[in-house]
Order: sequence, then C-alpha cells, then structure tokens
Amino acid sequence: MPNQLKIGIDLGSRKAKFALMQGTEIVRLADLDTISFYKKFGSIVNDELSLDLLGSGIFTAEELSAAEITVTGYGRNSINLHGARVISEIKAHVAGARAQTGLADFTLLDMGGQDTKVAHVAGGRLTDFVMNDKCAASSGRYLENMAAVLEVTLEELSSHAEDPIALDATCGIFGESELIGQILRGHPLSRLCAGVNLTLVKRVMPMLKRFPSQTLVITGGVALNGAMVRLLRADCGMAVVIPDHPQQNGAIGCAWLG
Repeated sequence: MPNQLKIGIDLGSRKAKFALMQGTEIVRLADLDTISFYKKFGSIVNDELSLDLLGSGIFTAEELSAAEITVTGYGRNSINLHGARVISEIKAHVAGARAQTGLADFTLLDMGGQDTKVAHVAGGRLTDFVMNDKCAASSGRYLENMAAVLEVTLEELSSHAEDPIALDATCGIFGESELIGQILRGHPLSRLCAGVNLTLVKRVMPMLKRFPSQTLVITGGVALNGAMVRLLRADCGMAVVIPDHPQQNGAIGCAWLG
C-alpha cells in the first residue's frame, strides 16, 4: 500500500533511533539514549526484551496499531514486539542509504557507537561487506573517550582537521596513553583534535580499499564529525555523500523496508 504507515527502530549501542514513514515520506524521527530508553521503557518478559513504545511518547496509539514495525540493532535477537519484523543491521543501513540518497551503486561506510561497517552496493543490491566489531577504536565511543582526555566537547573535537599530530596506536586504550604523551609535549589543542580525527581515517581506509567505487556514502553518528569527513574526503578518492539523517539511517532503512 503506497501510504502505509511504517515504523523503523534501530537499537544502537549508544542511541535508540526511531523513524515513522508514510509510504516513502519521513513523517517523524527521534532518538534517545539507549540505556535511558531501556531503563524507562524496557522490561524482560519470558527472557525477552519488551519495549513500551506507547509509553515512550514517540508514537501514538493509532500509529502503533496501524503501522508495520521493523527493527534492527544490538538488541534485535531478543526483542519481543508483537508483529515486528527483525532484520540485520547491514541490511537496514544499506536500505537507509538507498532511501536517503536514491543511489544504487556506492560504498557504504557506517560508523556507529561501537562498530564500523563497510558495504559494497551494486545495482541496489548488497554484494559484500566487512565489519570491525572487535574493537571500538574506529567508532563513536573512541571519539567520546578522546574528547574526554582532551577535555573538549565532541563538537569542538569535530571542528579541527588542519595539521594533525600523528597518532599511531591501533588500540583505543593505547591511543589514550599516546594522546596524553602528545599533550605533555605541548602540542596545541587544534592539532591534537585533528590527530584524533585522522586516526579514524587511518583505521577505516583498509576496509574502504576492499570495496572501491565512485561514491562513498557515510552514515552513523560519526558522519556528523565534519573534520573526519573532510580528512576522509581528501584521502579516499571517492565522491563523499552524507545523507540528511546519518544517525537515524538504520531506523529509516527499517521503515523503508517495512
């Protein structure tokens, strides 16, 4: 049905994202801190996670009764939502990128709170993908940790890309120690922030080289880091596209596929 209401939910490690679509039109987007959302509106029923979507206030009773619900994310295998369809994260993010950009041929870089995914899409179909989910050193969590070390906000961190200090540690924990060493050497804050952003580029480039294409679509919360995107654009050799709603991309993909 062309005007069917569809709800998409992406339960990420840091943020729970929600999308309401009517046909192909985005009606509403929302996101909440995942842990707070679980505490307020989650419970375990028969060893499965149950979510009080009505109580959250994101959707009305009429919307919930009329909409198809599709869900993905870290909690997707234990979600107890009546009538909900469950799909993989990579499928949701590819669908979201297609829905938001209209592209059929691209490489997708999804950088979330705790993992990074790179996928190759040709003719609108996922052909291959790779994930870095063993270490959070190329994720939003890494940026949060480095910002805390530097005592700056994420917004401040993401504003610096010029003349980055070299940071070579491949582990997030060792990276903190290396960054502290560079702070003690007296380097200016702007160069330290740029160095942190450059480390993300260094970590994802080997994954991107596996799936070269003309266009790179970047999604996930880290896509909001403008400095990292500038550095990546200069290094990857692909035209870079940032969708209008990169952080809600998975939820949009879920709703789009509903």
